[in-house]
Formats: sequence, structure tokens, C-alpha cells
Amino acid sequence: MVIQPGDFAVRDLSYVIRSAEEKDAEMLSEVRLQADGETENLDREKGEAVIDEPGFKKLIKEDTESRNNLFLVAEVNGRIAGFARCEGSKLKRFSHKVEFGVAVLKDYWGYKMGEKLLAACIHWADSNEIKKMTLSVLETNEKAIKLYKKYGFEVEGILKGDKVLSDGNYYGTIIMGRLNQE
Repeated sequence: MVIQPGDFAVRDLSYVIRSAEEKDAEMLSEVRLQADGETENLDREKGEAVIDEPGFKKLIKEDTESRNNLFLVAEVNGRIAGFARCEGSKLKRFSHKVEFGVAVLKDYWGYKMGEKLLAACIHWADSNEIKKMTLSVLETNEKAIKLYKKYGFEVEGILKGDKVLSDGNYYGTIIMGRLNQE
């Protein structure tokens, strides 16, 4: 699905949140690879499960045509600085929900880019009869957990010892959900 773009200014940075377009595919591949290497809060290490330009073109096309999918980018001066995606299911029993994911390049942390992407996804979901949004977050990512709770997400469960990080320790993944009660 496609949304109307939104302009934002936080401190000294202006950016646009808009739907991903096929022309973004090459840059998205680069941004995802870079983001994976900048934090352990994401599922992949840098270079794992790479999506190349054709892969992103296909994903963007499918998401644009689907009623239950949304792919957004945050753009700063013509460059993609972050992205978010809501992925729904083609199965009827799960057609009321989407899974949310987000990534923002480290240079743009602190500019509320992740929050604006989240808010845009929630607005889209609430406006399109999506009754539930789910996400998973590393238990040590306290800022993200606090943000998700602020937007109505609740902890639904914890997958203990779910991820091993560079320190060799195992950490839990928190499963969170938000129900649209309207």
C-alpha cells in the first residue's frame, strides 16, 4: 500500500517519510547492510541474509500492491536514512494483523526517525482495518521497548535465550503486540 508523504524537522534535521519506490531498491540494499553492522538490536549480522537490488524491487512492488503490507522510507536530502515495514499474511485467519520492523542508520539516531516511522505505520494500520500489530525486540533495547509501550504495545511473551550476541551471551526476544480496539 502507499501513503501520503510527511515532512518532519527534528532539531537541525529535516526528513520525509514516504512509501518506498522501486527506484529506492539499490539504496535500500546498502542501507540495510549498513544498519545490520551498526547495532546488535537487529536480527542479522552485517552480510547475513542480504537482499540485493532485484530483491528489494520485488518486495517494494509486492508491498505496494498488497492491502496488508506497507514499506516506508525516511529520506534525508535524497538519501535513505531508515525504513520500516509492515508485513501481513495472505492467510485468512491472520489477515487482521501485520508484523512491524524498523531500522535507522546510526548517524540518524536521536532524530525521532524510528518514532515517526512507527507512528506512520500505526496510522496506516488503524486506517486500514488492521486490528493487530506485532513486533519483536531484543530485551536489552530499553529505548525501543519504552517507545513501543508509549504507542500502546504490550509485552505478550519472551523468548528466553533466543539470540547470542558478540559477547557470547544469550539474550531474550520480547514479543509485543498492539490491538486496535476501534
